[in-house]
Amino acid sequence: MTVDLTGMQDELVQLRRALHAEPEIGLHLPRTQERVLAALDGLPLEVSLGQGTTSVTAVLRGGAGPGPVVLLRGDMDGLPVAERTGLSYAATDGSMHACGHDLHTTMLVGAARALAARQDELAGDVVLMFQPGEEGYDGAARMIEEGILDAAGRRADASYALHVMSSTLPAGVFTTRPGPLLAAAGVLKVTVRGAGGHGSAPHRAKDPVPAACAMVTALQTFVTRTFDVFDPVVITVGTFHAGTAHNVIPDDAVFEATLRSFSGVAQERMLAGAVDVIRGVAAGHGVEVDVTADELFPLTVNNADRAGALASLVRESFGEERYVEMVNPITGSEDFSRVLDAVPGAMVFLGATPADRDPATAAYNHSPLAAFDDSVLSDGAALYAELALQHLT
Repeated sequence: MTVDLTGMQDELVQLRRALHAEPEIGLHLPRTQERVLAALDGLPLEVSLGQGTTSVTAVLRGGAGPGPVVLLRGDMDGLPVAERTGLSYAATDGSMHACGHDLHTTMLVGAARALAARQDELAGDVVLMFQPGEEGYDGAARMIEEGILDAAGRRADASYALHVMSSTLPAGVFTTRPGPLLAAAGVLKVTVRGAGGHGSAPHRAKDPVPAACAMVTALQTFVTRTFDVFDPVVITVGTFHAGTAHNVIPDDAVFEATLRSFSGVAQERMLAGAVDVIRGVAAGHGVEVDVTADELFPLTVNNADRAGALASLVRESFGEERYVEMVNPITGSEDFSRVLDAVPGAMVFLGATPADRDPATAAYNHSPLAAFDDSVLSDGAALYAELALQHLT
């Protein structure tokens, strides 16, 4: 391993815990941005701030002549989850870094310091992408609109992101795969419009509740009887709201669902077909319906060559036992998919399950009990730096 950041570990832990204690949500993270800027202060970076968000873009110019541009992404935002980890540095304001973005931000800061120390060796430039709003706010799209892909003055040639896991993988183990890595995501929004009435006389009303329930079950049949099991899709209804009292038939019922797939063809069919299913059930029940199905994020696809080189780099730098090949993609989604659509690259997962927990049963990312092992900070930062160095030295 050409980058060893174990000597920086204590400093990284201090930054990560400060970020963890004060999570911020969405596209505007002023305290987080302030901490990032303070951590980068004094480094030979060209820093620019987002116009519509609190993003931070930092460009490190290599001193060994012109060459490729490598983009490294670290997301910064938390989640509206009330933390229940019991940690001494736990957040207390009802929000939480339940997905480990505080680790990603810290690792990218560590990589910035490591690469700055070797600036003279770099034949090319590094773009550090500190991104807000990954958790459903499409912060990557905002940063792309503001020019992150061309921040070095020319289009990036390679792009990488790292994501920690609070379970599934033991601490320190990396995994990725070529091709589809994370699902495309869409959202289905449905409002069933009936006619309210007394619960004792449903024949005098148009009850939207059984119609909406039939829609929910019809969507599951739509999945199992329309799509190839080897090109899977997932539809899960996450919200369902109707009524105010047990003996009142409401005017409306409202529900929303997440739509996930692993191919563009399946995603297009699912978005269009789900709308047709909803409208057909509504017609059968004699109710009106407002329905939309929109894509949120495209499929996250790793470039096969970049993913293969990344896997080799992990094995060479950390040891064979520190890498496992991911067999199947994950049904979560990522707005880093937008970067990978434009710039060939790869995303890698890093296990951060605390040593006293079983990866098979530990709380998963987004849980109020999710905890992450600080021991992986220096290795994550080192991998970010190594990924840039393999292109620029």
